[in-house]
Amino acid sequence: MSNTCSSSCCGGSLRMLFSCSGAADLGALADGAARKLMVEGEGNMSCLALVATGSSGLALSARSADRVLALDGCGLDCARKCLEQAEIRDFIHLRLTDLGLKKGATPVTEETLDLIVAKAKELLAQEKENVLS
Repeated sequence: MSNTCSSSCCGGSLRMLFSCSGAADLGALADGAARKLMVEGEGNMSCLALVATGSSGLALSARSADRVLALDGCGLDCARKCLEQAEIRDFIHLRLTDLGLKKGATPVTEETLDLIVAKAKELLAQEKENVLS
């Protein structure tokens, strides 16, 4: 799968989405939000597990991407830590608990996914310098 966002919303820029996919409800929501963002043309999901195993090619792609979004369900920040371990530092981080969602108590619904996707789109739309500095 190509990592190029083909939607006019991002002008064909390289956008990569990495998501927690943990066993809890927030992991399912982070994963679902990344998939929905991909379907809506906001970027393409990339394999966080592959980054964690040390894939130098995927890390290089992420380091050269125009935008990278890491979605974490909870404060353990597995997606953020995997990216940092791979020396990927220039990324937007969205933690679902920062949106007021509670691990173990948040139903996986379209309404909740829409909330997360809206926040992610807002972050992706901000000027890079303002988001990442």
